[in-house]
Amino acid sequence: MRKVTVYHAQECHLCSRALEVVDEVRRGTGFELELVDIAGDHELEARYREFLPVIEVDGVRAFTYVVTADGLREALARRRG
Repeated sequence: MRKVTVYHAQECHLCSRALEVVDEVRRGTGFELELVDIAGDHELEARYREFLPVIEVDGVRAFTYVVTADGLREALARRRG
């Protein structure tokens, strides 16, 4: 099963919107979802803070800042094939 990982932080409006899009796509396309809140983890903060949200598909960075439903569907289809 494909896996989508969303790196996010509290009070991040772009993160909130990305999570809405990911949830929308997940309802129509099955995949495992992992949510990673970077708060309090110095390594994750250093790696991801300036790019939030960061969305990976099967461990490969697919989106930063903004994700669209169509873009995520396309990324999932590419990773599958």
